[in-house]
Amino acid sequence: MIHMLDRYQRLSGNKLHLKGEDITSLNYEELIAYEDALENGLTNIREKKDEIPKIMRKHEQALEEENKHLMYLVQQGEMAAMGDYQAHEPFSFRVQPMKPNLHERM
Repeated sequence: MIHMLDRYQRLSGNKLHLKGEDITSLNYEELIAYEDALENGLTNIREKKDEIPKIMRKHEQALEEENKHLMYLVQQGEMAAMGDYQAHEPFSFRVQPMKPNLHERM
């Protein structure tokens, strides 16, 4: 039980040191080690932050490609539906009904 209590106190002290609190009790080597750890953490965060736009561009390109493919499939489906419709008509074109010329009535 004493061993666990001692370990808890050490971890609590480490937590305070990492948060920047109670660093007056640290010696020079410990301060340098914490500084290095913080700088490494910042470097990792900055690298990940710089990767986000690259990932977003790749994701955007993938979505654009998928959109093009889906548009192609829709167009092919529409063309197939038109082909089926025209195959049932006796002629290959449709005639618009004549509309009266409204200018001649006056």
